[in-house]
Amino acid sequence: MMSLWRESAFFIAMVFIAHALCAAQAQLFNQNFFVGWAPQNTLLLNGGRTINLKLDNNSGSGFQSKNSYLHGYWSMSIKLPVGYSAGVVVAYYLSSLRTATTTNWDEVDFEFLGNVTGQPWILQTNIFTSGQGGREERIFLWFDPTKAYHTYSVLWNDHQIVWYVDSKPIRVYRNTPVTSATYPKLKAMTLYSSIWNGDDWATRGGLDKINWAFAPFTASYSNFNIDACPWNQPSSAPACVSNSRFFWWDQPSKWTLSASERSDYTNIRKRYIVYDYCKDFARYPTPLPYCSVRPW
Repeated sequence: MMSLWRESAFFIAMVFIAHALCAAQAQLFNQNFFVGWAPQNTLLLNGGRTINLKLDNNSGSGFQSKNSYLHGYWSMSIKLPVGYSAGVVVAYYLSSLRTATTTNWDEVDFEFLGNVTGQPWILQTNIFTSGQGGREERIFLWFDPTKAYHTYSVLWNDHQIVWYVDSKPIRVYRNTPVTSATYPKLKAMTLYSSIWNGDDWATRGGLDKINWAFAPFTASYSNFNIDACPWNQPSSAPACVSNSRFFWWDQPSKWTLSASERSDYTNIRKRYIVYDYCKDFARYPTPLPYCSVRPW
């Protein structure tokens, strides 16, 4: 028994060391990603540490991870297009396998919604389970996301999903008896990002359209970091699915927000949220049961 305990302790220590090394040195784009849409509208820079995605009046563009994952941590830094960007959507999301006929996919979203000159970008988050979404939240960011890179991250384990902006939590979705049926937990997900024309809905409900005189619109990415359990279903589940407790992103300290994270979360929600589906009583006149679940 003592030998087993020592082996487990050693494994946990090695995992934490590996995470520290991974965090200290950002990964190259080609290590974990490939361009999946319109390579002619993408540009690798800085020795593969940066990629630019372009939207013009011919096409948007996008990339995706080489693997799918069940639980873990995903992070990258993004700089959004400057100036007039109404109708432009920069999407950064996790999604299970989805085809033209898929109706039961899972998805965890960051969606950056452009605006007319002088108005701020809006960050929308959403979550889908078995094809059911409708859980949008929107915030204004506390900085100009076009002037510099800022880091956007997702933590996903069997206890909670947390959306982070510059390491500050902006949204939490917990796995509880109330939310269990709407919590993504069985389908491995691939990481995607893209820039595309969403002017039928993205800015003021589609009232403000893309002005192609300001094209091309360019989103830039760097500081790629994936620390997660790879599982390319339908292959057999790897050991990290059942042994996720050995990884830093599934330690008890990551099952809920820390005291400092709770403070950041409360402050951000108080100051910057502009839409919360749980408070949209015209859309949902009957309160949704999971809206009563506290974030910790």
